[in-house]
Amino acid sequence: MLLTGAEIVIETLAEQGVDVVFGYPGGSVLEIYDALYKSDKVRHILTAHEQGAAHAAEGYSRASGKVGVALATSGPGATNLVTGIASAFMDSIPVVFLTGNVPTSVIGKDSFQEIYIAGITMPITKHNFIVRKIEDLADTIRNAFTIAMSGRPGPVLVDIPRDISQATTEYIPEHARTPKPLPRIFRDDLRLAAQAIYEAKRPMLFLGGGVVSSNAAAVVKKFIKRTDMPVCHSLMATGILKTNDPYNMGMVGMHGSATSAHAVQKCDLLVTLGSRFSDRVATNARQFAPNATIIHIDIDAAEIDKTIHAGIGLVGDIKSVLTALLPLIEQKDCSDWRNELTEYKNSNEYRPAENKNVLVPKTIIETLWKKFSKEAIMTTDVGQHQMWAAQYCNSGRSRSFLTSGGLGAMGFGYGASIGASFACPDRRIIHITGDGSFHMNIAEICTAVTYSLPIITVVLNNEALGMVRQLQHVAMGDRFSTTIHGRKTDFAAVARGFGAQGFTCRTQKEFLKALEAAKQTLDRPTVIDCTIAQELLVLPMIPSGKSAADIITE
Repeated sequence: MLLTGAEIVIETLAEQGVDVVFGYPGGSVLEIYDALYKSDKVRHILTAHEQGAAHAAEGYSRASGKVGVALATSGPGATNLVTGIASAFMDSIPVVFLTGNVPTSVIGKDSFQEIYIAGITMPITKHNFIVRKIEDLADTIRNAFTIAMSGRPGPVLVDIPRDISQATTEYIPEHARTPKPLPRIFRDDLRLAAQAIYEAKRPMLFLGGGVVSSNAAAVVKKFIKRTDMPVCHSLMATGILKTNDPYNMGMVGMHGSATSAHAVQKCDLLVTLGSRFSDRVATNARQFAPNATIIHIDIDAAEIDKTIHAGIGLVGDIKSVLTALLPLIEQKDCSDWRNELTEYKNSNEYRPAENKNVLVPKTIIETLWKKFSKEAIMTTDVGQHQMWAAQYCNSGRSRSFLTSGGLGAMGFGYGASIGASFACPDRRIIHITGDGSFHMNIAEICTAVTYSLPIITVVLNNEALGMVRQLQHVAMGDRFSTTIHGRKTDFAAVARGFGAQGFTCRTQKEFLKALEAAKQTLDRPTVIDCTIAQELLVLPMIPSGKSAADIITE
């Protein structure tokens, strides 16, 4: 078939199994949008802002496990994608970003809306391409999908000058690309790991985001039963186990549970699955798991020994490694060790005060999971609300908690909710945000209204930039520089202005009534603005650079 470059873009996306693209039109992508208009193979979702499109593509990928796609024009369109690209890179999310650019004949001449987006994004992509020849376009897009999916997933950018979109060449269809072969798993390393697990008296299993990327939740649960190990998890692995699962000791790290912090300090073996030991997990790397041998299993060889020394390092896909390891492991009984940790949890775990007369984060989050159970996918923005959402997430299902972990991008949540809505139309999307974060992405309500997405946004509104205020309380002597912002936004009224449903709640009774109305509303989004006390803190907390010995619980 003789096709234009723009038509080849659409045909190649459809060939790779893409059903939806999130984006925003502009001059350098006019031909691509014209090709979208004339084709019924790929659906385009118009967001309010290119950053919303980037986060939507992330949310689609995080919820579905498939490659997300975002499309933007040159110049500011491309630069508006950068935060979403960085978020996908930090959390290892496979997304292909397509940008238009000025024609090749005027590149480098400071043309209108000309930006060297490949140079800007080089540090935050697995790879990026500038298409210089029309004959290379289809294979470049195909390679982008292969790279995004292979090994440790991540974002890839393809920059397409306008004359490439306009030119014609022969298009030869191909089958969808598949990831490159996984690293070989060495039998001797598996035996060493099995022996270490057999000999351990106080083993711990630490789940990272790689468990989600690998779709390994089912085999992880088999591994837990076989080894009888208590479990802790990073923010990125939230939701794999229910909070009330007897094996789950909670999130580990800066805002993790006191029990998980204690367990990591006391364990003699830490089996780590797909975590990079960031500073939010290993707040003080020298004092992290000081008595433990570390077994580190990760798809990326560069992560082994990068931050924490691994006594045994296994490079490979989590699902494949555990499947190979399980037959080598004898059934263990760690009941004494688990009972010790359970007793510690009962005696020492932080439990926030509850008051039926006012709204508190724990009650709000737990009510949401009771109302929606396994049906829900929870998305968050970044701040105190994000940590509360993680602490009380009671899903028990992988890919049910979507958050910007590594980059910590305020404004992530609503775009991610839109993407998750298209990835999983049979599941309800619950968006947890704070008044600070919601101001950054509130315009995307119009997108949810346009496409009749019944996203439920719950704003934990303390009229402050809560997490920064908390850090100022802990480290700056209560000098709240610009964090008590004084904004008077009526979020419910704003929601109604966009065509959504809006409620303001100050009591649990009001919240339950608003939540029931939101649950019954399936043709448009809802915003529920919940007033919470400004003084509330996310606890426990290990201050930056400190260890579990310095944990703050009051």
